[in-house]
Amino acid sequence: MTTSSGTPIDVLLVEDDPGDELMTREAFEDNKIGNTLHVVRDGEEALDFLYRRGAHTDAPQPDLILLDLNLPKYDGRQVLEEIKSDPALSHIPVVVLTTSAAEEDILRSYKLHANAYVTKPVDLDQFIAAVRQIDDFFVQVVRLPRHNG
Repeated sequence: MTTSSGTPIDVLLVEDDPGDELMTREAFEDNKIGNTLHVVRDGEEALDFLYRRGAHTDAPQPDLILLDLNLPKYDGRQVLEEIKSDPALSHIPVVVLTTSAAEEDILRSYKLHANAYVTKPVDLDQFIAAVRQIDDFFVQVVRLPRHNG
């Protein structure tokens, strides 16, 4: 699956739970999503990826970020705030994909300019369906800005 222009996109998954990472990978594979899924496991590594630091000097700028809120080092709220306050990154859509259904987390995420907030379903099939719907929406329906590399 690619954008309406036929171009695969780079998706950055920021997720510290190996089970949720595996389910997301399965959703991409199950949906035959041709997009590239990059995975980082904490907030610090997410910022290193986005700023091309350390082990991520050759990282592409992602077209879409799937961000967990409850992360080690820097939590997802801090990462979201950094992304949306940086003019070089603020255009990247960020989907908060988290177990939290707390109203305060939802409100704070939108105040920090998250593009969407999705509570992770516990059921594997529902989780795969949710990731597929995120992909369908952001890849097939929404026009993403093209970036220069």
